[in-house]
Amino acid sequence: MNIIYIELFSILAIVLLLPFLIKKIEEEIEVFLFIMGIIAASISSQWNVYLVKEAFIEPIKITLAVLFAGLVFNLLQKPIADNINKITKIVGMKWFVFIVIVVLGFVSSIITAIIASLVLVEIISYLKLDRDSEIRIVVLTCFSIGLGAALTPIGEPLSTIVIAKLKGNPYQADFFFLARQIGYYLVPGIVTFGFIGMKLTNQHAGNRRRLHEDRKENIRDIFKRTGKVYLFVMALMFLGAGFKPLIDVFVSKLPYKGLYWINIISALLDNATLAAAEIGPGLSIIQIKAAILGLLISGGMLIPGNIPNIISANKLKIKSSEWARFAIPLGLIFMVVYFFILVLIPIQNVI
Repeated sequence: MNIIYIELFSILAIVLLLPFLIKKIEEEIEVFLFIMGIIAASISSQWNVYLVKEAFIEPIKITLAVLFAGLVFNLLQKPIADNINKITKIVGMKWFVFIVIVVLGFVSSIITAIIASLVLVEIISYLKLDRDSEIRIVVLTCFSIGLGAALTPIGEPLSTIVIAKLKGNPYQADFFFLARQIGYYLVPGIVTFGFIGMKLTNQHAGNRRRLHEDRKENIRDIFKRTGKVYLFVMALMFLGAGFKPLIDVFVSKLPYKGLYWINIISALLDNATLAAAEIGPGLSIIQIKAAILGLLISGGMLIPGNIPNIISANKLKIKSSEWARFAIPLGLIFMVVYFFILVLIPIQNVI
């Protein structure tokens, strides 16, 4: 095997494993990925003016979305909290849960998955349900946010990276590319998560061990998070460019069914990083769809798999075991269902 491929596979293994194994790296993931991205792009000789320009420009849209939505949420935080109980009395707790799961799923594509997760945390902190019901609502909403945020490139880093890597030939991916390609898979999933939440919600108030936000955000937190998002997406741009030889030689030869199931590792590893390593213009449209769907669905199964999970679990102090107890069976069921949909229903190539 070419020495470059061996070096790139080593970088990939380091990128995927070290954040999972070393807490300090997990906490400083943006800086770590930035360094690894520079190394990967250097090994594969991908440096050029275009890459540097794109790495500086592409993160701007999602970064501004995170900043603007974060500032607006900071202003609306108290009104949201003050009206939660009023709304639940009007529509009923079960329908309120349905609305929360579905609406946050869809609006995450505009306000970003990060802000949608913060809104979820705020809502959960003021609900008066038992802990198990609240955990189920959080998990289901995070699955929903994970799907919905992928509909636009400002929703989450995964979709930002996918659009950036497919904007050239042959796909010429634009703002609504993912909405056209996988929207008809994701929209029913978001609504289904809403109905599951409605059916599983215990309407009786919980008197013990309820979930509460650890602390309120301030303006400094908002700007710090915005900077981290910018650096994170820039790092993924460098990583994606660096891993291009692996995508062209190895990933592009995998059947779409294999790509779909391989991406179940997204339960353990951030799906945006995996997207940067896997997605490229050399893949067929069915490979791209299968890879993204596998990443999005399995990303909800464990806390490290997706940004909404990480934010919600950390702020509400949900343990990994509590999350996994409900999310793994749920995610596996949806993985199987979506697999059969991919296999049995003809894929429309909507470019």
